Amino acid sequence: MKGFIVFIAGKRFLTAALLSATVLTSTPSMAETIFGAMAKAYERNSTVNADRAGVRVTDEGVAVAKSAYRPTISGNASLQSTWTKLDEATGLSGRRSGRSDTGTFGISVNQLLFDGFTTKNNVASAKTQVLAARENLRNSEQNTLFQAAQAFMDVYLTRQIVILRQKNLEFLDEQLRAARARFDVGEGTRTDVAQAEASKASAIATLAAAKSDEKNAEAVYIQIVGAEPGRLTAASMASKSLPRSMDQAFSIAANNHPAILATQYAVDAAGYNVKAQEGQLLPQIGLVGSVTRDEIFSPGLSTTTTDSTQASAGIQMTIPIYSGGRTSALVRQSKETLGQRRIEVDVQRDAVRQAIANGYSTMESAKAQIVAQRSVVAAAELALNGVIEERKVGQRTTLDVLNAQADVLTGQVSLAQAERDSVVASYAVLLAVGRLNPGQIGLQVAEYRPEEHYDAVKDKWIGLRTPDGR
Repeated sequence: MKGFIVFIAGKRFLTAALLSATVLTSTPSMAETIFGAMAKAYERNSTVNADRAGVRVTDEGVAVAKSAYRPTISGNASLQSTWTKLDEATGLSGRRSGRSDTGTFGISVNQLLFDGFTTKNNVASAKTQVLAARENLRNSEQNTLFQAAQAFMDVYLTRQIVILRQKNLEFLDEQLRAARARFDVGEGTRTDVAQAEASKASAIATLAAAKSDEKNAEAVYIQIVGAEPGRLTAASMASKSLPRSMDQAFSIAANNHPAILATQYAVDAAGYNVKAQEGQLLPQIGLVGSVTRDEIFSPGLSTTTTDSTQASAGIQMTIPIYSGGRTSALVRQSKETLGQRRIEVDVQRDAVRQAIANGYSTMESAKAQIVAQRSVVAAAELALNGVIEERKVGQRTTLDVLNAQADVLTGQVSLAQAERDSVVASYAVLLAVGRLNPGQIGLQVAEYRPEEHYDAVKDKWIGLRTPDGR
């Protein structure tokens, strides 16, 4: 059985952030939205498309199981030649040496009447496996949408961090020129110049690292979304379909999360499989019939042709007595599998519950961090302006200005991270609840309908082409 993934959002996953207006005072107009990126991922992501193909494979299992209800028809034909040579001394009157050709052809039909309800349970198991596969697919789609949202925010933040560090480098470059000018006129020291040079060199290194992070984020975006990121616009926290409380989220997820539903369907399928294996211990009854025609032509032995036609029909019953313990072992094995599937339901419930708690705690923490970091940035900018003014009258040194600027930059990046964390955590909550699907978040995209393929193949008796013409 395919494993289920519950994408758990936590601080270790939060690597990019939405920058606030406090930080992004000069953000250019951008084209791509977070919903646009998610829509592209929904349509183009290779993992999702592979999972959709897997559901179509599972659909055919119903047709395979139903085939046991239907008759099997087979034809047969054979041609045999026989050469006969008679000695003259023992020759028979009217007979001579020659060749005899025998042609046999016919058709046979077998129709199941009763197989201990094995086919019935196999069909029921195949149908529930289809339902489980659909829930697996829904889970995969939601994980992909979350990954797309996270990748979008990663690119957005890394680009803004590059802008912030570029501005920081420009500020430090100006401070270095000022320090050199003061040193040239005897108002500063060589130490001030060296400190400014060191800060600028460090800023160059961190800017290069920020650009590298940007390229890495863009590569992940392309992998998940299937398109170049282009220009991105700001995003806000998800609000549509977001439960009002953690307790409400637990209640909703317990009944609707695809990972939980998939394991529940897997339990049903395993239960039907137990019954199917037990059916092997019951009598098997079938209707058999055949028509066979023989044609014998002996041009070398006689001048006549012998033809005959045979037809037969009957009921055949097989009563299993002992199979070497194989059937009993299969029954016990299927029962253990059923027990495993039941435990997996509890595993998924625990995983979903932990994901919801983690998502809510991360989201609440990020909100508190936003408030705190905005105060930090405002205070740091005020302190920086004061230190610059105090340096002009000789009450502060260049090092004091550099330290104040570092505090401003740290506060800006931390604020950006907190705002990003709140956005991603809100989508993580939707994912954990099982509501991160196109319809519930208002995604403008044509939803994939797995039931269309299922309806096309579930009762198909014949045909080699797939519904899409392959």
